[in-house]
Amino acid sequence: MRKVALITGSSRGIGRACAVALAGAGWAVCVNCVERADLAAELCEKLRAAGADAIWVQADVADAGAVKAMVERCEKELGKVTLLVNNAGIGKQMQFQDIDRATWDRMFAVNLGGCYNTIQAVLPSMLHEHAGCIVNMSSIWGRHGASCEAAYSATKHAIIGLSRSLAAELAPSGIRVNAVAPGVIDTDMVQVLGRETLDMLAEEIPLGRLGKPEEIARAVLYLAGAEYVTGQVLHVDGGFPII
Repeated sequence: MRKVALITGSSRGIGRACAVALAGAGWAVCVNCVERADLAAELCEKLRAAGADAIWVQADVADAGAVKAMVERCEKELGKVTLLVNNAGIGKQMQFQDIDRATWDRMFAVNLGGCYNTIQAVLPSMLHEHAGCIVNMSSIWGRHGASCEAAYSATKHAIIGLSRSLAAELAPSGIRVNAVAPGVIDTDMVQVLGRETLDMLAEEIPLGRLGKPEEIARAVLYLAGAEYVTGQVLHVDGGFPII
């Protein structure tokens, strides 16, 4: 069966690095974006120039209808999705008492609801083929929690529970489900913290630096091919939690 990967939130950052790594390993890739269509188009052009098969689809993962249409297009142009990487996510640092309901609901709709929508959309074909791999992106904060990150941490903790539960449920059907929990990765999302805060965080990390998107992509690539690994949370964090 052809190797086809759908990576949500892949026009930039960790998702983009995953698309590049998977394409380089022989996967046909469907790049997804919600806003930066220019970056998604540019990435696919780059991947195709390197000999990969790639398309891009603009869709909000919180919109079940848009996700269904994206998967249908992916199946039509590339083939059945054999690897789903749920990377799309949003975060916002706020004290809990300042989180309005709209912000709370939107974060859950994208980070957790997006996983629900995409898995529901690809699962029928995976069940039919009795094969498939799902990698959900959690976070170090999904394991430990963090001040001013209550909403984000709650969604990422829920992703761990979802991944482990689905791994047990879907294993008899030949479908593997794992999660990756990145630490502090040098992407646009963390730049809002400011250079001083990022430098302080780097000092607290045993390896002495922030992670790179490509290092998370290699973890995803590993899980995509690790045929006897399911129900696991792979922490890629420079040793941050051991402090």
